[in-house]
Amino acid sequence: MPVAEPGCRSVRIGDQTWMTLEPLIHAPIAVRLHVATVLPAFAIGTWLIFFSRKGSSHHKLLGRVFLGLMIATSLIAFFVHQRRPDSPLFGLSPVHLLAAFVLFASWRAYSSAKNGDIATHRFWMVGIYTGSLVINGAMNVFVVDGITRNVFFGP
Repeated sequence: MPVAEPGCRSVRIGDQTWMTLEPLIHAPIAVRLHVATVLPAFAIGTWLIFFSRKGSSHHKLLGRVFLGLMIATSLIAFFVHQRRPDSPLFGLSPVHLLAAFVLFASWRAYSSAKNGDIATHRFWMVGIYTGSLVINGAMNVFVVDGITRNVFFGP
């Protein structure tokens, strides 16, 4: 049976700690800002893709917020150097290519929507959501050892 003590920031099941915020609380500010932008982007993106009425003023407004959050997330990602802090490329790792891709894809998604090319807009938006939030998020939670994985499964 899961146990969470009052004032505790984690849940323990047997000897295993699950869902602890300690790694995030003690993470560098860039990591915390990255998480603070990516979580609402994921929630808004889920709403936009699966539940909103496409083309409505509400969809357009939330779409702008989503893109703003994704651009902020991507820019902040360039200051996160947890994976390869001693990299010859100023601490950047191959995953930082995804941040550059999101910046490019955000521009393509926005410009295609402005020009009325909704099929292209949909392609880029679903790509941003699926690639950077779903696939990369799942990799960070289940595969790659780091802060995100430690939040879910303990250190």
